[in-house]
Amino acid sequence: MKQNQTHGCDSQHQSPPQDHTSSISDEEHWPLSDDKPYFHVVFLKSQVSGIYQLVLPTKMSSILPQAVVPVVLTRLDKNWKMNYIGEGLSHKRFDSGWKNFVIDNNLKVGDGCVFELSECSKDCLKFRVQILEGDFPSELLDRVDGKCSDTPILID
Repeated sequence: MKQNQTHGCDSQHQSPPQDHTSSISDEEHWPLSDDKPYFHVVFLKSQVSGIYQLVLPTKMSSILPQAVVPVVLTRLDKNWKMNYIGEGLSHKRFDSGWKNFVIDNNLKVGDGCVFELSECSKDCLKFRVQILEGDFPSELLDRVDGKCSDTPILID
């Protein structure tokens, strides 16, 4: 598998997705609609540092192709390219290109994102992304394991 594999997702063109009915691609936040699937994530340590791994919720991965498919994440008219790994694994995820999105957007533990699926085919996935800054309390950061939901944060 090549890192820059694009199969129908234009790897050079940086224009916003074409399927929006109004000019909202450059807005930071917008209302979600019932006709487009979406998921949200509040980031754990493993998603925004170290291994930089974002596993998609089962609810979303069940409607995505069971294959390796190029992905474009769009936020504020900027695109990030990566692959969706949807074959053979129990945990469907984005590949290592996810790290670039995290770094470019300065994401940290406690921040969140809403991923709205705007295009889905066997050749390409496109998500519009809203970032929600969480400012996780600094006194709790040392107690965040961040490996999985089996290690919750306990607040005294």
